[in-house]
Amino acid sequence: MASFTNQDLRKAGLKVTLPRIKILELLENAELHHMSAEEVYKALIDQGEDVGLATVYRVLTQFEQAGIVERHNFENNLSVFEITQEEHHDHLVCDNCGKIIEFHNEAIEEEQLKVAESHGFKLSGHSLVLYGICDDQECKDSVK
Repeated sequence: MASFTNQDLRKAGLKVTLPRIKILELLENAELHHMSAEEVYKALIDQGEDVGLATVYRVLTQFEQAGIVERHNFENNLSVFEITQEEHHDHLVCDNCGKIIEFHNEAIEEEQLKVAESHGFKLSGHSLVLYGICDDQECKDSVK
């Protein structure tokens, strides 16, 4: 995972402010790599930070525009954010509990390139999200 510094914020044209630093630290150190703005806000409040939800949304949008975070909009209509990573990965999303698992599969990556090439298409990027039910026993039991 990429690690961002105060200098990276300045290079992105962003002033180094306490809310930006706290949000960046939270995302970099989060156990869950994908957090909604509301989860970021709640975690900051739990840490005793004095920050508003509007500020969290604004900072996350600024980070996204600067390439510091990526926004994912999965089918549950919830936007989640993760620190931009150096290595590409795709996602598995549980339809029941919302758990998100990152994965990389070289065979899938190669096949996508072949498909694009066969249609005369040069890829600039892609997003692959697979949906299903995770292997957490509580999750399995609740969908029976």
